[in-house]
Amino acid sequence: MRLSCLPVSLYDDIFSGKRTVADWLGLGAKLGLDAVDFSIKFFPRRLADTYHRMLAVLACEKFLITPCMLACYSDFTHPDAAQREAELTQLKEDIELADLLGARFVRVTAGQNRPGIQRDEGVQWVTEGFRRALDEADTRGITLAYENHTKGAPWDYWDFSQPTEIFLQILDNLADTPLGVCFDTANPLVLGEDVLALLEEVLKRVVVLHVFDLREIGTFEPVRVGTGAAPIPQVFSRMRAAGYDGWLSIEEASRSGEEGFAQSIAFVRQAWQEAAPQTPIGVV
Repeated sequence: MRLSCLPVSLYDDIFSGKRTVADWLGLGAKLGLDAVDFSIKFFPRRLADTYHRMLAVLACEKFLITPCMLACYSDFTHPDAAQREAELTQLKEDIELADLLGARFVRVTAGQNRPGIQRDEGVQWVTEGFRRALDEADTRGITLAYENHTKGAPWDYWDFSQPTEIFLQILDNLADTPLGVCFDTANPLVLGEDVLALLEEVLKRVVVLHVFDLREIGTFEPVRVGTGAAPIPQVFSRMRAAGYDGWLSIEEASRSGEEGFAQSIAFVRQAWQEAAPQTPIGVV
């Protein structure tokens, strides 16, 4: 099991400059993570943000920790074709940035569920945007990981593909591509959907497992991983039974300080170990 973390609890501090990306990398190393995830918002000027990018690269070398994924907020559901083209250009820059950072995965999202968007046209726009971005990703050896998402930090509206059937329709449209899935263990609960049923539908395409938790079904209130309603042990059992050996990325959003990170990591390590297939009695 390879463990990374997206530090949502630190977002406000990093966005405001109270903490640096290097501070996050130092904490990740201290916590014993195998890798760390970045938000694209850690780099406000993206490719032009040479200072922050080099700080991150040097900190990775200093703390002997690997970048895993760059979480981006691709938004292909804008009704203006020119804006969708701008989103594609931006996502291609994000893919290049991930490559420069050394991250091999880019988390992608469909876009916002803006009022008035028809399902068919939204699905078409997202499918086209992803398909065109995949060419850039392939060139750089980056895997795009499409998340069963809820709402992006910079967004006004919930994710267009939040309902399971739309998420699956977009994936089906891109079945002939290497588009992977960043599977979130809690996001389906916001609409009262079945996490395990969705996992079965996308199991073979999961490239990163986002380990996230919500206080209860029907709300979006993050809690420390392992203390809420997400069926994390059941997800782990299914992934292990399927032979999954990819990345687990904890989405730590409990805002309970360093202890929240430490407890989440300890829970995930233990739960993953307990999900291991049992050796039959009498077999050595």
